[in-house]
Amino acid sequence: MIKDLTEGNPQKVLWQFTIPMFISVIFQQLYNIADSVIAGKFAGEDALAAVGASYPITMIFMAIAVGSNVGCAVVISQFFGAKEYGKMKTAVFTTLISSVVLSAVLMVAGLLGTRGLMEMIHTPENIFADGALYLRIYVGGFLFLFLYNVATGIFTSLGDSKTPLYFLIGSSLGNIALDTWFVAGFQWGVAGVAWATFIAQGIACVLALLTLVKRLRTVETAEKYDIFSFSMLKKISMIAVPSILQQSFVSVGNIFIQSLVNSFGSSVIAGYSAAIKLNTFSITCFTTLGNGVSSFTAQNLGAGKVDRARKGLGAGIKMGLLTAIPFFIAFFIFGQNMVQLFMSGDASALASDTGITFLRIVAPFYFVISIKLVIDGMLRGAGAMASFMIATFTDLILRVILSYIMSASLGVTGIWMSWPIGWSIATALSVIFYWRGKWADKFKAK
Repeated sequence: MIKDLTEGNPQKVLWQFTIPMFISVIFQQLYNIADSVIAGKFAGEDALAAVGASYPITMIFMAIAVGSNVGCAVVISQFFGAKEYGKMKTAVFTTLISSVVLSAVLMVAGLLGTRGLMEMIHTPENIFADGALYLRIYVGGFLFLFLYNVATGIFTSLGDSKTPLYFLIGSSLGNIALDTWFVAGFQWGVAGVAWATFIAQGIACVLALLTLVKRLRTVETAEKYDIFSFSMLKKISMIAVPSILQQSFVSVGNIFIQSLVNSFGSSVIAGYSAAIKLNTFSITCFTTLGNGVSSFTAQNLGAGKVDRARKGLGAGIKMGLLTAIPFFIAFFIFGQNMVQLFMSGDASALASDTGITFLRIVAPFYFVISIKLVIDGMLRGAGAMASFMIATFTDLILRVILSYIMSASLGVTGIWMSWPIGWSIATALSVIFYWRGKWADKFKAK
């Protein structure tokens, strides 16, 4: 259901809007984690490492999809908040058409470059073939992944966070079932994990697009709108391109870190693969909350309600801190139990210890990074992309540089310690950018 976020109690509206998004993230991450759990339990430590080794490369493709999602969502939310429904529809259809073209080009490029990408991150020989196979199948389904993410962004920009939830529940349960069937039943190994994701994501994509088109028909527009507009594409790109660059830059940085981790052998890769999937679960929850704040901010600033946008940020920060508590408890106190979910009985002690150490180092700083990601959501919703990118790039650059410096003396533990340092400094920057208040200047005249 399409929802106006510019009316009602800000905290209540934001809670109601973001709770379905949180549940969506839980299901999305469940099937991401299920890939690694089922691979580790039924195909062994090397299979877990193979999926993990290709993970940062798959995240480059995901980064482009998420960046496009953010770009269209901000623009569409602002038009929706301003009640300019004709321009809103033009933005939606322009986004969808552009996404088909871009995702098709990237899919072909990814299929041609699979082997080179795996070689670039120094994937160990014993997991290279499986890692490349997983990546090839994943990239083959990128069109579905891209369009699904864009459709999700459009739904949330219209204040509808429930419809994406329904598709994610179905997709997640389907993916887990197919994972179990293909890997545990048919013994397809890493290929089974990849094909399960491909099929589940494809079905969800088609259903989401059909529902979106049907939903848009219910929005009446007095003015004429275009199916495609280059001027609208430019407007969307002003937000989407920085978001894509930001997301891609993060993924490229993670590739450097993965390459460094790979130099410590397949057991360390397996432990890192388990821990980074769990860490991604928590970070994605904070990012999702930031996305909710972004849509809330964009709609309210589009309606000229700057003070209401500020109140939404306050509510978002409270929600972020509350969300950090269960992740801290699960990963810091029960880290060993969490990592063992991914390990088979013959997994090495080094793999387990690696994952546990990573989680115990980063978990206390979830309270810090949650604040940053919520503020970033507001800056993005206001279109303050320069501030948003500076804070993000600072975090990543510091993490990559410090990983290489500290690992020289502290080993793999030095890599993990770079996370809290990068998060803390980048959070301070985000807070400064918010308090300076320049993000609100162009909306105060409305």
